[in-house]
Amino acid sequence: MHNEYLHIMIYTILIGALAGWLAGKIMKGGGFGALKNILLGIVGGFVGGWLFKQLHISLFEGTLGDLAQGLIGAIVILFVFGLFKKK
Repeated sequence: MHNEYLHIMIYTILIGALAGWLAGKIMKGGGFGALKNILLGIVGGFVGGWLFKQLHISLFEGTLGDLAQGLIGAIVILFVFGLFKKK
């Protein structure tokens, strides 16, 4: 059980990191640099996964669906953080 939980956490972090990087590319000028985009993407991945589960929405099955949910969550997080970014 403990080992399975660890694998899920690592998977979620990796998907979130990829989603953050992709979100930074999509949000040209709205990002914070690669490292911060990746970190915010990890948060966005958790938020997106949680939100889609609460709304009973499933975009796709498997890794592609997880990445899509994480990407949407990461874009939302980057957008919200961008509202507070000093210009």
